[in-house]
Order: sequence, then structure tokens, then C-alpha cells
Amino acid sequence: MARPQHPIPALIASDVDGTLLDDTENITARTREAVRAAVDSGSGFVLATGRPPRWIPPVVDALGFAPLAVCANGAVIYDPDTDRVISARTLSADNLVKLAEIVGRVIPGAGMAVERIGERAHDAATPQFVSSPGYEHAWLNPDNTEVSLEDLLSQPAIKLLIRKAGAASADMAAHLAPHIGSAAELTYSTNNGLIEVVPAGITKATGIEEVIAPQGIAIDQVLAFGDMPNDLPMLLSAGHGVAMGNAHPEVLAAAAEITAPNTDDGLARVLERIFLR
Repeated sequence: MARPQHPIPALIASDVDGTLLDDTENITARTREAVRAAVDSGSGFVLATGRPPRWIPPVVDALGFAPLAVCANGAVIYDPDTDRVISARTLSADNLVKLAEIVGRVIPGAGMAVERIGERAHDAATPQFVSSPGYEHAWLNPDNTEVSLEDLLSQPAIKLLIRKAGAASADMAAHLAPHIGSAAELTYSTNNGLIEVVPAGITKATGIEEVIAPQGIAIDQVLAFGDMPNDLPMLLSAGHGVAMGNAHPEVLAAAAEITAPNTDDGLARVLERIFLR
């Protein structure tokens, strides 16, 4: 795909896993230096991720500075510099009960978990990752608190996770979407049998818009990077959306540009072209 020259973006929005991080969950020196060059040139930089706030500090440490983070696929705006949750959108307990009924009917045997939110990334008063009995994690997660399904659904949550080991996330999404409709936003960031559900109308794109509105930045002044379907709203709404070379086929087809994979400094290559030319 052609790689045209572009004006300096007012803001860069980057997904984290599979985009900013390599496959060892590190930020390479080249990528870190390219991001720093962009920031030094006057562009803003925002993380846009499915991760909850408590999983942002290692990314900040690797970057060497603390940008704002759009977390939980747009449901939370988090400031890691002050460890403060700026805003949070939640699924109500009633919505969670309705969604759980749909999941139980459409994908029998699927486990469920929720992400709850406190005022800070690590809030001892609020168990944040809460799962129903038998939930099988898609990744290492030592933070888990296991409760009954009734307790799981009893409090608002920023995200509902639906997990079925051995299934494909794309197939699960295709089965669930007609039943959930506009009641919530359904997406996925791994094809490893995990679906992520956030409140209706909430995406990474709406999270970015919430961040830029007070700054007087228009969405077409944003340069965005991503690799999975949860990045699609952000890539499509941004002035220029870049898919990583390792991206999901739907993302590759939708992006304005395709760069190298996350294992080959794909993000850095684009930033170097713009800021170090």
C-alpha cells in the first residue's frame, strides 16, 4: 500500500498489545525514540487499549513518560501520571443480568468475568477483576477474585468478558451480535475465545474524542495505530488509521495504511517518516 506524506498530527493514538509492544511485551528502543521525537515535535500521544488502568504502569515505565490512557476499549479515561481515573462508563447491574442471560443461551458453557473500577488503578477497596466459578483465563491474571454468578452481576462494571476456551472469538462474536444488538458494544482483541463487552456507544474512538475535545483537536487531526477489531472504530474515525503488519484481516482491509508488524517497529517506521524526515 502507498505511503503518502502527511501533515504533523495533533495527536497520536496507539493501541498497546500487538502494536506499541513487541511480542515479548516490551517497547523497543527504536519505537520509544520515535514516540519521543513525535512528542518533542509537539504532537500529543495517547494510549488506547483494551487493558484496564492497573495494567498501564508497565507500559508507562517502558515509554519513559506517562501519557493519558483510553482504557477498557474506551470505557475509562485514566491519567497514569496522577494515578487517577478521570471518567468511567459502566454497564449497569440490570444490563449485566440481561447480557448474561443471552450468553448462557447463545454460548452454553461460556465463563464470564467483569472488570470493575475504583478511583485509582489499584484500589484495594474494589476487587477489580471478578470472575464466575470455572472461568478460564485467556492470559496470566493473578488479580482474579472468584464469586458466584449472582454476585458477579450485582454491581456495575466497565467491561464484561465472555470466555470459552477452544473457541474462536470471531465465531463467538458472530453468534452473539444478533442477540445483543445495540444494547452494548461487543468486540475482541484476541481470537483466543474471548469477547469483550462495554456500554453501548463506547469504543476507543469515543474515548479518543473525549480526550481531544477539551484540547480543541478534531478527530481528523489524529494519527491512530492498531491491530485488532477493537481498534477498528478508532482507525476508521481518525484522520489517518494505520494497521500493523500483524493485524487482523478486517483491520488490514479497513486501514488507510499498513505498516510493518509490531515485531519490526512498524509504529516507529511511520513516526520516523513523519517526524524525522
